[in-house]
Amino acid sequence: MKFIWRLWSLNKHNHWLFKLAVAILLVGLAFRLFFYQSTRFEPNFDDSFVDKTEVPKPPPISVNIPKPPASVDISNPPASVDIPNPPASVGVPEPEDEEAPNNELYTGECDLFIGDWIPSPSGPIYTNASCPLIEGHQNCIRNGRPDSGYLFWRWNPRDCELPQFDPQRFLELMRNKTWALIGDSISRNHVQSLLCMLSPVEQAVEVYHDEEYKSKRWHFPYYNFTMSNVWSPFLVEAAIFEDNDGVSTAEVQLQLDKLDKNWTNLYGNLDYAIISTGKWFLKAAIYHENDTVVGCHICPGKNFTEKGFVFAYEKALHYVMDFIATSKHKGLIFFRTSTPDHFENGEWHNGGTCPKTTPAKEGEMEMKDLNRILRETELAEFEKASAKAAENGVNLKLLDFTNLLVSRPDGHPGPYRQFHPFAEDKNATVQNDCLHWCLPGPIDYWNDVIMEMVVNS
Repeated sequence: MKFIWRLWSLNKHNHWLFKLAVAILLVGLAFRLFFYQSTRFEPNFDDSFVDKTEVPKPPPISVNIPKPPASVDISNPPASVDIPNPPASVGVPEPEDEEAPNNELYTGECDLFIGDWIPSPSGPIYTNASCPLIEGHQNCIRNGRPDSGYLFWRWNPRDCELPQFDPQRFLELMRNKTWALIGDSISRNHVQSLLCMLSPVEQAVEVYHDEEYKSKRWHFPYYNFTMSNVWSPFLVEAAIFEDNDGVSTAEVQLQLDKLDKNWTNLYGNLDYAIISTGKWFLKAAIYHENDTVVGCHICPGKNFTEKGFVFAYEKALHYVMDFIATSKHKGLIFFRTSTPDHFENGEWHNGGTCPKTTPAKEGEMEMKDLNRILRETELAEFEKASAKAAENGVNLKLLDFTNLLVSRPDGHPGPYRQFHPFAEDKNATVQNDCLHWCLPGPIDYWNDVIMEMVVNS
């Protein structure tokens, strides 16, 4: 009996040993399977960057760029200021009430340029803290602008939803591509907006600037994407005699029939370009054609025929548009109309201001005569060129942001183009900027529209 009891105890002991061995084996198999699956689906960080042999090295970066002249404002900005919550005074609904954007893409049936500004509690996708590329004169938050309601509106076309700009998708589309924004300081304003909207994905590296820091080039190494800002305010050759504050010592010498090589030399190698001009043609100028003076604008005391700026603008745009339409260019070329300003009670140099802090309601803001004349001239010349461009296989499109911006008198720096202009004297008389746009600000929504057009081009 004792023998049987011992045998049963031994078997029971071996049974538990067997169970323990099986359990250990199963745990080991489960661990191995889990480890295999986790490594199988883990991101491959070695492959997440383009091989160095596939992406050319960018040109020398800023360490080789000489210091700018003293007149260029590149001083380190003060500590950045976070964007506050939207003020109740602008009537912005609670975040849960915001209309969810429709992610369906633009199908070509909607006019992206006709719409309204609607409340957007989420605000801009970047701040002056996240983007170091904002020019001092457009850095309204840093410069002490006290109101913030202008940041909490988004552009909404009336017949379709406009998806929010997607920086990662945009950069993927631009892989191994080149882009240039060609024109005046509004183009520079725009390129900074675009660079800032891309900065959450990758910070651009400045790789070139001209002697006056007006033309610049940036490179996105991971995407091998190059973006340039080309300073060419007239698009045609011009001898300009003015300082950084726009004070002229002589009339502009304008060659109406000779395109500016600053942009035409790059044009053939561009995949995308936005070309624009406009208000510089309002300046006093002597006009040349076929190397002969053919007239002038605002030239008292000169023995030249007063032709007016429309004469010169039509001529210059004709040569520019003809060059584009007959170029056989295979990329996508945008022509952007000039932007409206919102100076009240004066202009740039005689005390004009833009005190409004909310978007204008429909019909409340009328475009100035000069802005209207410029736009009508642009639309007429574009229409003439578009048919010729289509015949030659040139993908030429129009960017007419007039309706988008005419109702945003609140989006300019105003006196806050300077750092805390009223810090020492609350009643100080300061220069107002009612032409350029705060960053972040309304100009950011150009990029939403442009991306939709690029996606569907």
